[in-house]
Amino acid sequence: MSFLSDRLARGRIHYGWYVAGITFVTLLVAAGIRSMPSILILPVEQEFGWSRATISFAVAINLVLYGLMGPFAAAFMERLGVRKTIVMSLVLVAGGVALTPLMTAPWQLVLLWGVVVGTGTGMTALVLGATVVNRWFSEQRGLVMGMLTASTATGQLLFLPLLAMIVEDLGWRTAVLGVACAALVIVPLVMLLMRERPRDVGLAPFGKTEMEAAPPRPTGNPFALAFGALIEGSRSRDFWLLFGTFFICGLSTNGLIGTHLIAACFDAGIPEVKAAGLLAMMGIFDLVGTTLSGWLSDRYNNRYLLAWYYGLRGLSLLWLPFALDLSFFGLSLFAVFYGLDWIATVPPTVRLATNSFGREKAPMMFGWIFTGHQLGAAVAAFGAGVLRTAMDGYLEAFLLAGLACFVAVAMSLMIGRQPTSPARVASEAA
Repeated sequence: MSFLSDRLARGRIHYGWYVAGITFVTLLVAAGIRSMPSILILPVEQEFGWSRATISFAVAINLVLYGLMGPFAAAFMERLGVRKTIVMSLVLVAGGVALTPLMTAPWQLVLLWGVVVGTGTGMTALVLGATVVNRWFSEQRGLVMGMLTASTATGQLLFLPLLAMIVEDLGWRTAVLGVACAALVIVPLVMLLMRERPRDVGLAPFGKTEMEAAPPRPTGNPFALAFGALIEGSRSRDFWLLFGTFFICGLSTNGLIGTHLIAACFDAGIPEVKAAGLLAMMGIFDLVGTTLSGWLSDRYNNRYLLAWYYGLRGLSLLWLPFALDLSFFGLSLFAVFYGLDWIATVPPTVRLATNSFGREKAPMMFGWIFTGHQLGAAVAAFGAGVLRTAMDGYLEAFLLAGLACFVAVAMSLMIGRQPTSPARVASEAA
């Protein structure tokens, strides 16, 4: 343990909040990198002449791997440690992004931005937040998870308008090199301050008075651990309900709005920088909405919270085609309403997964559930690009996503209706 971390651990602020802060910054930068394809679609299309469907395919690969890495990232965190996993992720992302300006063919876009960046960012996705929350906090878990989830909104808020201006003034190559540097800057901070568990700094988890015994360190292959969790989860009805609702969550957020809103605005005559401002506005309101969602998930029935969130999101997506016809003012109303609900679904989903599978298993189970989220995002990213190419517009994509959200409402209300499992009883008692 370093001198600085030892001193901080003896201070009045619980060290778990420092770990949460480092996690927030890591997720923030990863979110900024993850949001970048939305402002790269148009300049790459214009420079290389590649179709929007082709570019959307690379984005879809990125989204799939971003989600698919979740359970394996959780297994690596158990086997190698959180700190090493984060450092590997940041170095991989920085390398993939830095090589992007050298590409000359579509397969290189798929390899670099799809495979390399998708794998790297997937290692520091929301599974990292779930792992930190379950290890370091006994109280305020929902609130902390809400704050960590909101970092993805803050990443959009900080990065998108700035990157859009850089792309417009200096070109997209300068923008991607900038985010590669941002990823590398975090590495020393992680190495210096990140710790694995409270007992490493002589503390109990926040909200407890007694130090927890160290769980046995997994010795198996991380891939075997991850697939073992999938086999266990596949026997649970709640697992598939959570997987299905999160599939629709990804379909209606990252894959559709996060990837195609700027392009849809451009089709409606709204400049790219102004459209990026809309996503940043969503980031502001999602920062509020997701943090509030975490607070609510500590106090109210999470099934009902999920149902409300998906229902309101469905209404906002059905409104979006009309908002595009009402110019920037109509889209501003959409940005506020939709932004409050952007990823508010994450805290209650993590809480429900923890209730079903217990604190130690929850991060890996949530990793597989998050895979569903990104599979849905990939379907929307590629499917909306295909519909745009075939139908010359995004109307059908927005309407289908809105209707899918109402299916998620029904699925949310069914979660937790099966007989209570021993893991759930133990988790709720903790």
